[in-house]
Amino acid sequence: MTSANTRYVIGVDVGTGSARAGIFDAAGLMVASAKRDITVFHETGSIVEQSSGEIWNAICHSVKEALAQAALSPEQIAGIGFDATCSLVVLGEGGQPLPVGPSENAARDIIVWMDHRALEQAERINKTNHEVLRFVGGKISPEMETPKLLWLLEHRPQVFAKAWQFFDLTDFLTWRATGDLSRSTCTVTCKWTYLAHEQRWDETYFRTVGLGVLADEDFARIGQKVVDPGTPLGSGLTAHAAAELGLREGTPVAAGIIDAHAGGIGTVGAQGKPESSLGYVFGTSSCTMTTTQKPVFVPGVWGPYFSAMVPEAWLNEGGQSVAGAAIERLLSMHPETLRAQTDAAQAGQSLPVMLAGLASQQSDNLSGAVKLAEGLHVVPEFLGNRAPFADPHARAVIAGLDMETGLDSLVALYIAGICSIGYGLRQIIETQAKAGAPIEQVVISGGAGRLDLVRQLLADATGKPVLAIQAEEPVLLGAAMLGSVAGGLFNDVRSAMTGMSRITNTYAPAAGDIASLHDARYLAFTKLQSVAREIR
Repeated sequence: MTSANTRYVIGVDVGTGSARAGIFDAAGLMVASAKRDITVFHETGSIVEQSSGEIWNAICHSVKEALAQAALSPEQIAGIGFDATCSLVVLGEGGQPLPVGPSENAARDIIVWMDHRALEQAERINKTNHEVLRFVGGKISPEMETPKLLWLLEHRPQVFAKAWQFFDLTDFLTWRATGDLSRSTCTVTCKWTYLAHEQRWDETYFRTVGLGVLADEDFARIGQKVVDPGTPLGSGLTAHAAAELGLREGTPVAAGIIDAHAGGIGTVGAQGKPESSLGYVFGTSSCTMTTTQKPVFVPGVWGPYFSAMVPEAWLNEGGQSVAGAAIERLLSMHPETLRAQTDAAQAGQSLPVMLAGLASQQSDNLSGAVKLAEGLHVVPEFLGNRAPFADPHARAVIAGLDMETGLDSLVALYIAGICSIGYGLRQIIETQAKAGAPIEQVVISGGAGRLDLVRQLLADATGKPVLAIQAEEPVLLGAAMLGSVAGGLFNDVRSAMTGMSRITNTYAPAAGDIASLHDARYLAFTKLQSVAREIR
């Protein structure tokens, strides 16, 4: 039951496939949540697009539904925070959507984070070796915004010229809610090359890579005011946005954050020592968030970014372009999958949940499940290697397949896939440690990382304890934490991180024979990676 005198905060999360709203109390307990699916448009040429209008409508439905579930009045909401994927929104005068691709459909005004149309532009930018690239791990990714902007300028110059604002999706949402054009330190530092530690855009970078027009305009279209996540924006919700969301006009709105970073905010502060904890967001893609007091330069790992997640600290961000999606892709190739999916659905389960259950039944304990994948090895780089190689051309490798087509071989493929995600994580952890950013533990969040089996296998594969927090939805919680700061429930983000999050389970890495087995499998993983690079 909710109390009429208690104040609550809303976290809004826009992932790749859905928009979600969660309502939390000041202790971090979620009292209601709702979600709406959103459309992803795939075209040839690595084009992936979405609609900002559809996303905003999905948010409004989700917030209203969550409020109804919780039986709360709008007056009880102290603040609202947003997170979203790092996708590029292109709007014309008056906020009208502009078509970003060959469909010429103006509603499709978002180039999604996973869109790789700007691969050639990213490669050209990297050949400049500009000093700014030191702060993105040495190489810019086609998933970031300046290569996409350059692609728009070169392939859709009329749309580029018509654009009134280019937004990261999070900043679009806070503008839509408040009318405030401020950008988040998180979004522009991590994805747009803003130098937060110097509080400036580097004009020479934009001129060098071919985007001098943005510098000529004094960066008016990509952000002249940059504020830290959690900063209250404008005068809160506008009357129009409040009516759409079912909330009170003037409700404080926080400057937002990228979705993976919201997962970091929602997890790594639970014990009050974010610098020793790697935040691992395991969803459609995976992200690693490492916090340091001083900048650490890690080749192939994004950053160091100042104040992009934990205030006044530096962030290194790694991960895999696909992780949960890699497991789905892996399983989709197996001949038993369709039948297994039907069986899982009839049992009210997802396929991964069913496979994890079968693996647990066939093993003495969770750690022993790795033995089911004997002789089967996977490098899950279906969409390149984000870290530590920053190699968008890398592709997946599967070694050790036989002629078996039954359910047991599907379980083995699933286990091999999960372990491979763990080996990719281990590779990032070891690379960062060598560069001067060691960590003691992994704090996990994200939908693909909820199963006990997955958490244990990741602990065993990396050799690091994997910690799970109480919150079932750490990304939503991270967004709500920002809303709690804007709404005055906490004085700053660090105190909100400590006050609203707590650890409930720790998965210790296996020792002995299981640890040795993972060491051997990790060696096989790195060898297969190397061979794949050589033969390419």
